[in-house]
Amino acid sequence: MTYPFSYSTDLRPDLSSQDLFNEGAPFAAFARMRAEEPLAWTPEQNGRGFWSLTRHEDILTLNRKPELLSSARGIRMEDQTPEEFEARKTFQETDPPVHTAFRSVVNHAFSRKAVAAYEGRISELVGEILDSALTEGEFDGVEMIARRLPMLMLAQIMGVPREDAQFLVERGDALISNADPDYTDFVVDKVDTDAYRLLPFRSPAAIELFDYANDLLDRMDRGESLGVLSLVHQAMAETNLVSRDEFRNFFCLLVAAGNDTTRYSIAAALHALANDPALLAQIQSPDFQDWDAAALEMIRWASPTSYFRRTATADFDLHGKTVRRGDKVILWFLSANRDGEGVSDPDRIDLTRSPNPNLAFGQGGPHVCLGMWLARLEVRIVLQQMARRVRAVEQTSRHAYLRSNFIHGIKKLPLRMAAR
Repeated sequence: MTYPFSYSTDLRPDLSSQDLFNEGAPFAAFARMRAEEPLAWTPEQNGRGFWSLTRHEDILTLNRKPELLSSARGIRMEDQTPEEFEARKTFQETDPPVHTAFRSVVNHAFSRKAVAAYEGRISELVGEILDSALTEGEFDGVEMIARRLPMLMLAQIMGVPREDAQFLVERGDALISNADPDYTDFVVDKVDTDAYRLLPFRSPAAIELFDYANDLLDRMDRGESLGVLSLVHQAMAETNLVSRDEFRNFFCLLVAAGNDTTRYSIAAALHALANDPALLAQIQSPDFQDWDAAALEMIRWASPTSYFRRTATADFDLHGKTVRRGDKVILWFLSANRDGEGVSDPDRIDLTRSPNPNLAFGQGGPHVCLGMWLARLEVRIVLQQMARRVRAVEQTSRHAYLRSNFIHGIKKLPLRMAAR
C-alpha cells in the first residue's frame, strides 16, 4: 500500500522557503527535477542561489568527493562570514583529514558494537513509554513516544542526569528547529537574529547550552568522567584537535542532532503504522524476523535530514551545466531516497527491503551520521515493542510538520492505541 507523506503538489516551489515544508516535503517537485533537471540552479530568498542535486546516483557519487565538494564553508544553505563560520563550526564543517581526525576520537563510542550494549536499556525505556501511552485516550505520538526515547538515551550517552534531558532537548529544539515558532521565539527568517550570529544556528538558546557545557568542562577538568563527552575532553588535553569553543559547539550539535534524527524517524514509523494496518500486522506475524531491515526502511521513509550543503572547490560539468568554484551545491537526500533509479518502488514501505541503498545518513561519504547505529537500534526496538504491546493504532486527526527546509519531520501526530 502507498500513501502520501506530504500534501504539497507544487512542481516548481521555492526550495529555500521554510514555509514550503509546512505541508511536508515537495516530493512531486523533486520527481520533476530528477526527470527534467537533475542539476538545477535554484534561486534563494535573501541569498545568492544554489545548485540542487536530486538524483540518487549523483548524490552518492559526489558525496564521496570532499576534495571537490567541501563542507568547510558550511552545511546549511545560509552563507556565513568568515568570522561567523569560525565561531560556529563543528567537525561537521570540516573536510578530511581534519574531519577524520576528530571522528576518530568518538567513533568507537558510536560503533555498532558499542551501541549494542544499550539494547536492554532501550527496550526497558520503550516498554515504559508505550505502557504509559496505552493508558491515555488520544495523545500526541511525537511528544509522548518519538521525542521522549531519544531524549532519555541522549542523557545517558552523554553522562548527564536524566532530569536534565528535558531542558537540553528543549534548548536543542530551539537551535536546530530555529525556523519553527513552536520551538523558538527567535525564528531565523522572521526576526532579526544578527545579535546571535556568532552562536550556533544564530540562536540565543546556545548561551544556556554553552553555560551547561562550561560546567561540564569544569567537572571533567576536576577528573569526573561523563560518558562520550569525556572522550572529547581527553582529546582536548592530549591534542590540539578540540578547543574549548569547539567543545561547546560540539555539545550543542550533539544535543540538537542527537535527538532530532531519531525523533522524526520514530514519528514517521508511527505515522506509517497508524495509516497502514497491514504494516502492524506484518511485524506482528510470528514469522517476521527482518527487524533491522524494517528499521532502516522506516528511516529511509522518514529521511529526517532533508539536505546537506557543499561548496564547490573547482569548476566542474554535470548534466550539461557548469558548477563554478565557490557555488553552493545542495545534496537533497530527501529526493535521493525517493528516486526509483536508486531505490526500487520508493513510494512504498517495504519492511523487508534488502539491500536498502538509502542515503538518510549521508552514506558513502566521510560525513556519514555519527549516530547511525544508535538511531537504527532505537527505531528497531520501537517497532519490536509496538508489535508486542499494541493491538491497534490509528491517527485521529491531521498531523503537522516541522517548519524547516533542513530537518524534515512530523512534529505533531494525534494517535489512539489499543493494547494487545
